[in-house]
Amino acid sequence: MDFYISALSLALATTMMAWGVFLSVRIFNLPDITTDGSYTLSASVTAVCLIGGLPWYLSVLCGILCGALSGSITALIHTTLGVNALLAGILVMTALYSVNLSVMGRSNLPLSEQCDSVFSALQLSSDRYRNELMIVALFAIFSLALLYWFLKTDFGLALRATGQSEAMAASMGINTQLMKITGLAIANGFTALSAALVMQMQQFADINMGIGIVILGLGSVMMGESLQKLFGLHSLSMQLLLVLFGCLVFRLIMAITLASGIDPNWMKLFNALVVLLFVSLPVFHKKLKLR
Repeated sequence: MDFYISALSLALATTMMAWGVFLSVRIFNLPDITTDGSYTLSASVTAVCLIGGLPWYLSVLCGILCGALSGSITALIHTTLGVNALLAGILVMTALYSVNLSVMGRSNLPLSEQCDSVFSALQLSSDRYRNELMIVALFAIFSLALLYWFLKTDFGLALRATGQSEAMAASMGINTQLMKITGLAIANGFTALSAALVMQMQQFADINMGIGIVILGLGSVMMGESLQKLFGLHSLSMQLLLVLFGCLVFRLIMAITLASGIDPNWMKLFNALVVLLFVSLPVFHKKLKLR
Protein backbone atom coordinates (compact mmCIF):
# COMPACT_ATOMS: atom_id res chain seq x y z
CA MET A 1 0.00 0.00 0.00
CA ASP A 2 2.85 2.41 0.82
CA PHE A 3 4.18 1.84 -2.71
CA TYR A 4 0.94 3.09 -4.31
CA ILE A 5 0.59 5.99 -1.86
CA SER A 6 4.12 7.06 -2.77
CA ALA A 7 3.26 6.75 -6.49
CA LEU A 8 0.16 8.90 -5.96
CA SER A 9 2.21 11.54 -4.12
CA LEU A 10 4.73 11.59 -6.97
CA ALA A 11 1.89 11.92 -9.50
CA LEU A 12 0.43 14.93 -7.65
CA ALA A 13 3.87 16.54 -7.43
CA THR A 14 4.56 16.08 -11.15
CA THR A 15 1.09 17.45 -11.99
CA MET A 16 2.41 20.95 -11.31
CA MET A 17 5.06 20.35 -13.96
CA ALA A 18 2.31 19.12 -16.33
CA TRP A 19 0.39 22.37 -15.76
CA GLY A 20 3.56 24.25 -16.68
CA VAL A 21 3.79 22.25 -19.92
CA PHE A 22 0.08 22.93 -20.51
CA LEU A 23 0.74 26.67 -20.23
CA SER A 24 3.60 26.68 -22.72
CA VAL A 25 2.20 24.18 -25.23
CA ARG A 26 -1.54 24.90 -25.16
CA ILE A 27 -1.83 28.50 -23.97
CA PHE A 28 1.16 29.87 -25.92
CA ASN A 29 1.61 27.21 -28.61
CA LEU A 30 5.34 27.20 -27.79
CA PRO A 31 7.12 23.83 -27.48
CA ASP A 32 9.29 24.69 -24.48
CA ILE A 33 12.07 22.13 -23.96
CA THR A 34 13.54 24.29 -21.18
CA THR A 35 11.47 22.14 -18.80
CA ASP A 36 14.09 19.37 -18.71
CA GLY A 37 16.77 21.82 -17.56
CA SER A 38 14.68 24.04 -15.28
CA TYR A 39 13.35 20.96 -13.48
CA THR A 40 16.87 19.88 -12.51
CA LEU A 41 17.92 23.47 -11.79
CA SER A 42 15.14 23.93 -9.25
CA ALA A 43 15.93 20.62 -7.56
CA SER A 44 19.63 21.52 -7.42
CA VAL A 45 19.10 25.03 -6.05
CA THR A 46 16.54 23.83 -3.49
CA ALA A 47 18.89 21.07 -2.31
CA VAL A 48 21.86 23.43 -1.97
CA CYS A 49 19.74 25.95 -0.04
CA LEU A 50 18.41 23.28 2.33
CA ILE A 51 21.91 21.94 2.96
CA GLY A 52 23.06 25.52 3.56
CA GLY A 53 20.54 25.87 6.37
CA LEU A 54 17.78 27.93 4.73
CA PRO A 55 14.18 27.16 5.79
CA TRP A 56 12.26 24.96 3.38
CA TYR A 57 9.95 27.75 2.19
CA LEU A 58 12.86 30.03 1.26
CA SER A 59 14.69 27.13 -0.39
CA VAL A 60 11.62 26.25 -2.48
CA LEU A 61 11.14 29.92 -3.37
CA CYS A 62 14.75 30.15 -4.58
CA GLY A 63 14.18 27.05 -6.71
CA ILE A 64 10.99 28.52 -8.21
CA LEU A 65 12.69 31.84 -9.01
CA CYS A 66 15.61 30.09 -10.72
CA GLY A 67 13.23 27.94 -12.76
CA ALA A 68 11.19 30.99 -13.76
CA LEU A 69 14.38 32.81 -14.74
CA SER A 70 15.41 29.99 -17.07
CA GLY A 71 12.01 30.14 -18.76
CA SER A 72 12.23 33.90 -19.22
CA ILE A 73 15.71 33.53 -20.77
CA THR A 74 14.29 31.11 -23.33
CA ALA A 75 11.51 33.58 -24.13
CA LEU A 76 14.01 36.46 -24.44
CA ILE A 77 16.13 34.46 -26.90
CA HIS A 78 13.00 33.66 -28.88
CA THR A 79 11.46 37.15 -28.90
CA THR A 80 14.50 39.44 -29.11
CA LEU A 81 16.82 37.35 -31.29
CA GLY A 82 14.13 35.73 -33.40
CA VAL A 83 15.37 32.22 -32.63
CA ASN A 84 12.86 29.41 -33.10
CA ALA A 85 11.16 28.64 -29.76
CA LEU A 86 12.08 24.96 -29.91
CA LEU A 87 15.74 25.75 -30.64
CA ALA A 88 15.82 28.44 -27.93
CA GLY A 89 14.57 25.90 -25.39
CA ILE A 90 17.14 23.33 -26.48
CA LEU A 91 19.95 25.90 -26.17
CA VAL A 92 18.91 26.93 -22.66
CA MET A 93 18.35 23.32 -21.60
CA THR A 94 21.84 22.40 -22.85
CA ALA A 95 23.42 25.35 -21.06
CA LEU A 96 21.59 24.48 -17.84
CA TYR A 97 23.30 21.09 -17.70
CA SER A 98 26.61 22.81 -16.96
CA VAL A 99 24.90 25.29 -14.63
CA ASN A 100 23.29 22.46 -12.66
CA LEU A 101 26.62 20.66 -12.29
CA SER A 102 28.19 23.87 -11.03
CA VAL A 103 25.36 24.48 -8.56
CA MET A 104 25.58 20.98 -7.06
CA GLY A 105 29.33 20.58 -7.40
CA ARG A 106 28.75 16.91 -8.28
CA SER A 107 26.33 14.78 -10.28
CA ASN A 108 24.30 13.67 -7.26
CA LEU A 109 23.61 15.67 -4.11
CA PRO A 110 21.86 13.86 -1.21
CA LEU A 111 20.11 15.70 1.60
CA SER A 112 21.33 15.11 5.13
CA GLU A 113 18.97 14.14 7.94
CA GLN A 114 19.48 17.57 9.48
CA CYS A 115 17.94 19.35 6.47
CA ASP A 116 14.63 21.00 7.27
CA SER A 117 12.53 19.78 4.33
CA VAL A 118 8.84 20.57 3.94
CA PHE A 119 7.95 16.98 4.85
CA SER A 120 9.90 17.06 8.10
CA ALA A 121 8.76 20.56 9.04
CA LEU A 122 5.05 19.86 8.45
CA GLN A 123 3.66 16.81 10.19
CA LEU A 124 0.05 16.25 9.12
CA SER A 125 0.23 12.50 9.74
CA SER A 126 2.42 10.19 11.78
CA ASP A 127 2.84 7.92 8.76
CA ARG A 128 5.60 9.16 6.45
CA TYR A 129 3.91 8.24 3.16
CA ARG A 130 0.51 9.62 4.12
CA ASN A 131 2.15 12.78 5.39
CA GLU A 132 3.84 13.27 2.02
CA LEU A 133 0.56 12.64 0.19
CA MET A 134 -1.36 15.16 2.29
CA ILE A 135 1.28 17.88 1.92
CA VAL A 136 1.68 17.40 -1.83
CA ALA A 137 -2.12 17.37 -2.22
CA LEU A 138 -2.32 20.75 -0.46
CA PHE A 139 0.33 22.16 -2.82
CA ALA A 140 -1.54 20.76 -5.82
CA ILE A 141 -4.88 22.22 -4.71
CA PHE A 142 -3.30 25.62 -4.03
CA SER A 143 -1.47 25.57 -7.40
CA LEU A 144 -4.65 24.63 -9.27
CA ALA A 145 -6.65 27.42 -7.60
CA LEU A 146 -3.87 29.96 -8.18
CA LEU A 147 -3.44 29.02 -11.86
CA TYR A 148 -7.19 29.07 -12.52
CA TRP A 149 -7.58 32.46 -10.82
CA PHE A 150 -4.58 33.92 -12.66
CA LEU A 151 -5.77 32.82 -16.11
CA LYS A 152 -9.13 34.47 -15.39
CA THR A 153 -7.59 37.86 -14.55
CA ASP A 154 -7.14 40.59 -17.19
CA PHE A 155 -3.44 39.80 -17.41
CA GLY A 156 -4.20 36.10 -17.75
CA LEU A 157 -6.71 36.80 -20.51
CA ALA A 158 -4.05 38.84 -22.30
CA LEU A 159 -1.70 35.85 -22.03
CA ARG A 160 -4.34 33.54 -23.49
CA ALA A 161 -5.13 36.01 -26.27
CA THR A 162 -1.44 36.13 -27.20
CA GLY A 163 -1.36 32.37 -27.49
CA GLN A 164 -4.57 32.24 -29.56
CA SER A 165 -3.53 34.93 -32.05
CA GLU A 166 -0.40 36.98 -31.56
CA ALA A 167 -1.29 39.37 -34.39
CA MET A 168 -4.75 40.05 -32.96
CA ALA A 169 -3.31 40.55 -29.46
CA ALA A 170 -0.75 43.03 -30.81
CA SER A 171 -3.47 44.96 -32.66
CA MET A 172 -5.30 45.34 -29.34
CA GLY A 173 -2.23 46.97 -27.79
CA ILE A 174 -0.99 43.92 -25.87
CA ASN A 175 2.79 43.67 -25.49
CA THR A 176 3.15 40.16 -26.90
CA GLN A 177 6.87 39.94 -26.12
CA LEU A 178 6.19 40.68 -22.45
CA MET A 179 3.38 38.12 -22.48
CA LYS A 180 5.66 35.39 -23.82
CA ILE A 181 8.43 36.18 -21.35
CA THR A 182 6.00 36.24 -18.44
CA GLY A 183 4.16 33.15 -19.64
CA LEU A 184 7.25 30.96 -20.00
CA ALA A 185 8.53 32.24 -16.66
CA ILE A 186 5.28 31.18 -14.97
CA ALA A 187 5.25 27.82 -16.79
CA ASN A 188 8.78 27.02 -15.67
CA GLY A 189 7.95 28.30 -12.19
CA PHE A 190 5.32 25.57 -11.89
CA THR A 191 7.86 23.07 -13.18
CA ALA A 192 10.32 24.31 -10.56
CA LEU A 193 7.81 23.90 -7.74
CA SER A 194 7.20 20.32 -8.88
CA ALA A 195 10.94 19.57 -8.93
CA ALA A 196 11.47 21.09 -5.48
CA LEU A 197 8.80 18.84 -3.98
CA VAL A 198 9.96 15.69 -5.80
CA MET A 199 13.54 16.31 -4.74
CA GLN A 200 12.51 16.56 -1.08
CA MET A 201 10.46 13.38 -1.40
CA GLN A 202 13.43 11.51 -2.90
CA GLN A 203 15.92 13.20 -0.55
CA PHE A 204 18.45 13.92 -3.32
CA ALA A 205 19.03 15.99 -6.45
CA ASP A 206 20.53 14.30 -9.49
CA ILE A 207 21.88 15.81 -12.69
CA ASN A 208 19.76 13.42 -14.79
CA MET A 209 16.46 13.74 -12.89
CA GLY A 210 14.99 16.16 -15.44
CA ILE A 211 15.88 14.19 -18.57
CA GLY A 212 12.67 13.26 -20.38
CA ILE A 213 10.42 14.90 -17.79
CA VAL A 214 8.82 17.05 -20.50
CA ILE A 215 7.57 13.83 -22.14
CA LEU A 216 5.63 13.01 -18.96
CA GLY A 217 4.13 16.49 -19.00
CA LEU A 218 3.21 16.28 -22.69
CA GLY A 219 1.76 12.82 -22.19
CA SER A 220 -0.44 14.08 -19.35
CA VAL A 221 -1.62 17.05 -21.42
CA MET A 222 -2.38 14.85 -24.44
CA MET A 223 -4.26 12.31 -22.33
CA GLY A 224 -6.29 15.10 -20.76
CA GLU A 225 -7.08 16.60 -24.16
CA SER A 226 -8.22 13.24 -25.49
CA LEU A 227 -10.71 12.92 -22.64
CA GLN A 228 -11.74 16.54 -23.19
CA LYS A 229 -12.59 15.85 -26.85
CA LEU A 230 -14.21 12.53 -26.01
CA PHE A 231 -16.66 14.04 -23.50
CA GLY A 232 -16.92 17.55 -24.98
CA LEU A 233 -15.49 19.35 -21.94
CA HIS A 234 -14.06 22.71 -22.97
CA SER A 235 -14.04 24.92 -19.87
CA LEU A 236 -10.71 26.08 -18.48
CA SER A 237 -11.34 24.40 -15.14
CA MET A 238 -11.99 21.05 -16.83
CA GLN A 239 -8.86 21.39 -18.97
CA LEU A 240 -6.73 21.86 -15.86
CA LEU A 241 -8.46 19.03 -13.99
CA LEU A 242 -8.06 16.66 -16.95
CA VAL A 243 -4.32 17.39 -17.05
CA LEU A 244 -4.29 16.40 -13.37
CA PHE A 245 -6.25 13.26 -14.18
CA GLY A 246 -3.92 12.41 -17.06
CA CYS A 247 -0.87 12.73 -14.83
CA LEU A 248 -2.44 10.57 -12.12
CA VAL A 249 -3.38 7.86 -14.62
CA PHE A 250 0.04 7.99 -16.26
CA ARG A 251 1.91 7.61 -12.96
CA LEU A 252 -0.41 4.97 -11.52
CA ILE A 253 -0.15 2.85 -14.67
CA MET A 254 3.62 3.05 -14.36
CA ALA A 255 3.40 1.98 -10.71
CA ILE A 256 1.09 -0.93 -11.48
CA THR A 257 3.35 -2.01 -14.34
CA LEU A 258 6.42 -2.01 -12.12
CA ALA A 259 4.57 -3.84 -9.33
CA SER A 260 3.44 -6.53 -11.77
CA GLY A 261 7.05 -7.47 -12.45
CA ILE A 262 7.37 -6.28 -16.05
CA ASP A 263 10.97 -5.87 -17.19
CA PRO A 264 11.91 -2.18 -16.60
CA ASN A 265 13.61 -2.19 -20.00
CA TRP A 266 10.14 -2.23 -21.58
CA MET A 267 8.75 0.65 -19.51
CA LYS A 268 9.36 3.36 -22.10
CA LEU A 269 7.61 1.31 -24.79
CA PHE A 270 4.70 0.59 -22.44
CA ASN A 271 4.35 4.28 -21.53
CA ALA A 272 4.33 5.25 -25.22
CA LEU A 273 1.59 2.70 -25.92
CA VAL A 274 -0.53 4.02 -23.03
CA VAL A 275 -0.28 7.60 -24.31
CA LEU A 276 -1.03 6.41 -27.87
CA LEU A 277 -4.12 4.59 -26.61
CA PHE A 278 -5.53 7.68 -24.90
CA VAL A 279 -4.70 9.94 -27.86
CA SER A 280 -6.51 7.52 -30.20
CA LEU A 281 -9.71 7.34 -28.12
CA PRO A 282 -11.42 10.37 -29.80
CA VAL A 283 -10.66 8.93 -33.25
CA PHE A 284 -12.11 5.52 -32.40
CA HIS A 285 -15.13 7.16 -30.75
CA LYS A 286 -15.80 9.26 -33.84
CA LYS A 287 -15.58 6.25 -36.15
CA LEU A 288 -17.98 4.26 -33.96
CA LYS A 289 -20.49 7.12 -34.03
CA LEU A 290 -20.35 7.25 -37.85
CA ARG A 291 -21.23 3.57 -38.16
